[in-house]
Amino acid sequence: MRINIPDEDVEDLRRRLRQTRWPSPIAASQWADGTDGDYLRELVAYWADHYDWREREARLNRWDHFLADVDGVGLHFIRAAGQGTNPVPLLLMQGWPSSFIQMLNIIPLLTEARSDGTPSFDVIAVSMPGYPFTQFPREHGMSFARIADIIMKLMVDVLGYKKFAARGSDQGALVQQQMGLKYPERLIGLHRTGITPFVFPMPENLSEAEVAYQQQVGAWASAETAYARIQGLRPETLTPALADSPVALASWFIEKFQRWGDCEGDVDTHFGRDNLLDNLSLHWFTGSGAASVRLYREVMRDPGLKGVVRVPTAIMMPLRDGITVPAPREWAERFYTVERWTVMPQGGHFAEWEKPNEVADDVREFFGGLEQGQGLADLTDIVL
Repeated sequence: MRINIPDEDVEDLRRRLRQTRWPSPIAASQWADGTDGDYLRELVAYWADHYDWREREARLNRWDHFLADVDGVGLHFIRAAGQGTNPVPLLLMQGWPSSFIQMLNIIPLLTEARSDGTPSFDVIAVSMPGYPFTQFPREHGMSFARIADIIMKLMVDVLGYKKFAARGSDQGALVQQQMGLKYPERLIGLHRTGITPFVFPMPENLSEAEVAYQQQVGAWASAETAYARIQGLRPETLTPALADSPVALASWFIEKFQRWGDCEGDVDTHFGRDNLLDNLSLHWFTGSGAASVRLYREVMRDPGLKGVVRVPTAIMMPLRDGITVPAPREWAERFYTVERWTVMPQGGHFAEWEKPNEVADDVREFFGGLEQGQGLADLTDIVL
């Protein structure tokens, strides 16, 4: 498939941006009260009058995009073939409020052949249900466990992999956790960033480090998880604003990049303004800005399987991930068979976007010591 947003949709976006009804400003907010109003006005003015969607669309179309029908769900993915001999199939998945934009910097670092003994990868970067160009759920039930089933069928039944590696962050890592619990025989290994801090009931045999960690988690949760409670309990109160106003979408999304990324307050320099607007524009044009938040509600309804993933797992723990508190290794070992533990002194929640070289090197070194996967199946018959 090729991305080709209709001209009328592009003009409609510009019109809505230019006709924004702004609230009265509050002095010296500077992100302390939420999205900074001065920054948002500047971003929206650039989006309306200087950001060139057609040029950015052409850049995105340099990648090979595909659509596959899996159990009646249209799944979007980018496929990039690995160089050299016997590349390892690698599933990439991100979470909210990002998109496949997060993965574009790291893909070439994973597909290239190197002389250091590490493998190259055939990369499949999948957009989950609710994300740009993948079909949106129309009914309840699209939990992480259900998404794990669908994407496993994509990888095994449609693309023909008998085993594959997986790298995920945020919601993508949680879907892959369900894969590890349900289909461990299909996975060479898992590589993820961060770890979920919440578990119910809380174990009674916490270590001293875990006790201190959970105390920090409590303080962090009271200050940082209001968005998740809204999206997990009452998403339909929010979705009309995200579907109708690109400025509401920008305000709701951009604050998370500013708070969760290792950007020291300068979100534009750290992520790139056009890159941030690529992500926002994709969510706006496809309607996934509203659809993606509903996944939080589905997880509340169906948290999926619990237990320890019996698949070799590597975890990178960014010290500057503003979405959570850095966890001790023993906490992660309650959920995964941790064989590699890497502390990232720099880099935040969107690690593939922020520190692509560091993440790619860790992925290559980890999977370089594990079983190699199977070759790619012919993709011709699955393109819609």
